[in-house]
Amino acid sequence: MRRKNIDMLQGNLWSNILMFTLPLILSGILQLLFNAIDMIVVGKFSGSASMAAVSSTGSLINLITNLFIGLSVGTSVCIARRIGKKEYEEVYKAVETSIMLAVVSGGILMVIGIIFSGLFLRMMGSPEDVIALSSLYLRIYFIGMPATMTYNFASAILRARGDTRRPLFALMIAGVLNALLNMLFVIVFKLDVAGVGLASAISSYVSAFIVIIALVKDETYIHLELKKIYIDKEALIEIAKVGVPAGLQSTIFSISNVAIQSSINSFGKTVMAANGAAGSISDFVYTTMNAFCQSCLTFTSQNIGAGNLKRTRKILLVCLCLVTVFGLVFGTGTYLMGEQLLHIYSDDPEVIAAGMIKLSIFCRPYFLCGFMDVMVGALRGLGSSIFPMITSLLGSCAFRLVWLATYFKAHRSIEVLYYSYPLSWALTAFVHMCTYIFVFHKANRKLKV
Repeated sequence: MRRKNIDMLQGNLWSNILMFTLPLILSGILQLLFNAIDMIVVGKFSGSASMAAVSSTGSLINLITNLFIGLSVGTSVCIARRIGKKEYEEVYKAVETSIMLAVVSGGILMVIGIIFSGLFLRMMGSPEDVIALSSLYLRIYFIGMPATMTYNFASAILRARGDTRRPLFALMIAGVLNALLNMLFVIVFKLDVAGVGLASAISSYVSAFIVIIALVKDETYIHLELKKIYIDKEALIEIAKVGVPAGLQSTIFSISNVAIQSSINSFGKTVMAANGAAGSISDFVYTTMNAFCQSCLTFTSQNIGAGNLKRTRKILLVCLCLVTVFGLVFGTGTYLMGEQLLHIYSDDPEVIAAGMIKLSIFCRPYFLCGFMDVMVGALRGLGSSIFPMITSLLGSCAFRLVWLATYFKAHRSIEVLYYSYPLSWALTAFVHMCTYIFVFHKANRKLKV
């Protein structure tokens, strides 16, 4: 069991954080491959309209799901803190509560997605030539939402204990299955977007099954007994204190992204397809950096539970150094290889040219986004979820919406639209740094009392 878990309370932080983060990076990449393979298959074998239909749904999916996925952040913090305090009976209660939350939230999201997908797409201004395909894809995709939520919550439980390998194993199996089913349903059975939606849903249930079995067979304090799952009031409140603000932040972020996607839709299906392909590529850089946010959150939470505030400052510095290096290397590399990567998604030269515009603006300064996210992880780990929510909403969401209504409206181009992102990352990262200094000193005074 020791081989599976990272000791967050002692030992070398550089090696421990890297050992914890690398499986998270690989897990995030495999999750992105689900959607990337969807777009590659439909782009190559069904055409630009089908590719645009699949690629344009990402911001809407995030909008609908992020509030509940935010609760899984609360699960990580809650369980990690209880482990740091060695309150193992309380850990059991948090595990059972988290799985019950996953089941309930997944069911709610499935119903919302199946019933309202078409309405939401029309509200976003999706072109009529892709809206029917997008709606069909979403309805099938949301059938897998109970499994998606279960995987997210169960993985959060395992990560809080220091185990990032078994969630990775689950996604490796599901990722291979997703690729095979995509080729079977789209190339052989000609099911178009319905085939990629069905492949995603099936593979989601497989990954959820694997991590649930891992919890059921676990013999430590995160053991899950399926017959005993219930909602513990204290655990729910503790999860909600961090999870609800995190979910609200992600949801409102998604609202700004939906607004931007609506503006992108107005440029036509070629730009839509290019934006989806370039976004899929740049997301691989983002998920690499975001893994350090999760590491900072979990390491900080356990050490706060153990009363070791001094170590949390070192955790933040290590994570900031690593995310900056990874962001610069992967961001610059992705931009330099942009045309070759875009050719994987489409052979249309107009799509590739439009995709390079996004990659040129996003990838080189992308380390700023990673810096911003690590600061959020540190603040949430310290127990402050309201401050980063407010800062992110004002610094990123409000800024982007104002940018759309003012500068973009006066200088309407896809380049001007994309520039709102790196500007918002820099602004928000700076404010998060100022907020962290205040929250850290407040926590330090509380410990001394």
